[in-house]
Amino acid sequence: MEIKPRTVGNVAVLAIEGRFDANTAPPVQHWLEQATATPGARVLVDLTETTFVDSTALATLVSAMKRCQQGKGEFALCGLRRPVLMIFELTRLDKAFNIFVDSEHALAVLNA
Repeated sequence: MEIKPRTVGNVAVLAIEGRFDANTAPPVQHWLEQATATPGARVLVDLTETTFVDSTALATLVSAMKRCQQGKGEFALCGLRRPVLMIFELTRLDKAFNIFVDSEHALAVLNA
């Protein structure tokens, strides 16, 4: 797995490439903790190049979303490939997260 952080406007973006699972979650969790620590944070996790997520990855994203919401911020996901989207649908987390087709659409909304 490789993580690629960047900032676009006032949105902190983290692109995750490869498998996002229990073995690879700690650096993502660390980055998300820092990104969501500021009140009003706007965070986008780009899963376009993510090939697999497990329960640890889902828990990492849920806790980051909750932290962000508690700080009156915005948290979104984008670019979910079909196999990854299916996991979100099976766990019904597709209803909990703001999910965008791609980063372009997500950034247009989050930077508005």
